[in-house]
Amino acid sequence: MDVQPLDAFRNCIPLFQALADPARQDIIILLSEQERLTVNEIADQSKLSRPAISHHLKILRDTKLVAIEQKGTQRFYSLQLNDAIDLLKLFVKMVEETCPYYQSSESDSK
Repeated sequence: MDVQPLDAFRNCIPLFQALADPARQDIIILLSEQERLTVNEIADQSKLSRPAISHHLKILRDTKLVAIEQKGTQRFYSLQLNDAIDLLKLFVKMVEETCPYYQSSESDSK
């Protein structure tokens, strides 16, 4: 896979945008403390309305930060961070390998 630094950065932009919103940060923290929750359970622990929670969950789903599991009529949401972490790792790797101004702490101590 031949990914250029600018491509790696641009691939992360939707993730950065999703993570920038405080309401979505709250949802991520809540889901990190619980295995899985419904929209109503999330709304019960939030100042936001159920429709607002659904809107934020859609953005988190679109950026593959949240997964849905359907059980009967219930939809359970849980964190799904592997793809996002892989994307961020690739971006960090590209910065480390290509940015002339990047200095790792290892090179500082030598």
